[in-house]
Amino acid sequence: MVKTWPLYAQITCLILLTYLLLYGLYIGQQIITPLGFAFMFSILLRPLEKKLIKWKVPKVLAITITISVGILFLAALITFLSKQMASFMKDVPAIKTNLTHLWDQFQRWISHTFNLTHAQQQLIMEKAKNETMNDIQPVGTINVITTSIATLALLPVYIFLFLYYRSLLLRFIREIFDPKHSARVEEVIHEIRYVMQHYITGLMTETSIVAILNVLGLLFIGAPFALLLGLLAAILNLIPYIGGLIAVILTALITYSNTGSPGKMVWAVGVLLLVQMIDNNFLVPRVIASRVKLNALISIVGVLIGGALCGIGGMFLSIPLIAICKVIFDRVDELKPWGKLLGDDIPTTILKIPLPRKKKKIVVPPPGHK
Repeated sequence: MVKTWPLYAQITCLILLTYLLLYGLYIGQQIITPLGFAFMFSILLRPLEKKLIKWKVPKVLAITITISVGILFLAALITFLSKQMASFMKDVPAIKTNLTHLWDQFQRWISHTFNLTHAQQQLIMEKAKNETMNDIQPVGTINVITTSIATLALLPVYIFLFLYYRSLLLRFIREIFDPKHSARVEEVIHEIRYVMQHYITGLMTETSIVAILNVLGLLFIGAPFALLLGLLAAILNLIPYIGGLIAVILTALITYSNTGSPGKMVWAVGVLLLVQMIDNNFLVPRVIASRVKLNALISIVGVLIGGALCGIGGMFLSIPLIAICKVIFDRVDELKPWGKLLGDDIPTTILKIPLPRKKKKIVVPPPGHK
């Protein structure tokens, strides 16, 4: 007879395992984050490597060429953004003047609304500034920069190793499970590969279309730094829900501080909101076309948890990780309710469990009763 744990014990174990998993992600973020990006990029570059091997190119040379193409593409994008950023830096003094004027107006509004004098506001700002500067240590900042550079240097190495040892890793995954589950394991591997590849390629296509629409819209209304703002808004859009909000605020601030025109700022915000509406209602369902669909609540919570644990990198990796979890949950009978929780299939009817009927009490008549 198989004994099952009581519900309170199951919930306790679930909370404990979740805490240990999140704590492990937090303390190992400097190792896990680059491995996650390397895993995604290796899936993205796999078709090119597969085609080169099909053309009788040696495996090591095919992987090297594939990674080199990816690095050249990324270097070209960074160079283009750097040139746009250099053009933006030339107008920083004028933007700073406009921001100072905007800040003075904001201080007058606070003084009029909350009865806080300029001296009191300045005191609050100085206190917040001192607390922030105390938290930022020069040695810690240098360590963060050094670690980031080392991580970027190791990323091509990780991608190379993922592509080179791909068959070894797949064999390991197959052999750790019982042979009777081999068919289901193969199905899960195929599904994860399909989901990740289509998700990443679809995301790149979607980002390119969003960038083009952003740039064209901002150029049409005559917004400053249309190329830079359009590309940054498209890149930030990779962070679901939160990135789009940051892009709108950043575009509004730069447009107003550069032109001083509230109308121009409203038009710029309107362009980004229109593009986001087109993206959410037409591009995402048709371009990404992933078989794993996550609901908005899980996506937002996942992005926030990923950012809290692993920073910006965790925000980018949170959605693919949740998608992989959903594929696994949907294939394991005991975890199917969790897969439904992550998905966006909303039940049309609520399951109602009928309450047990109360049995009628039978009254036995006493002896001699007619």
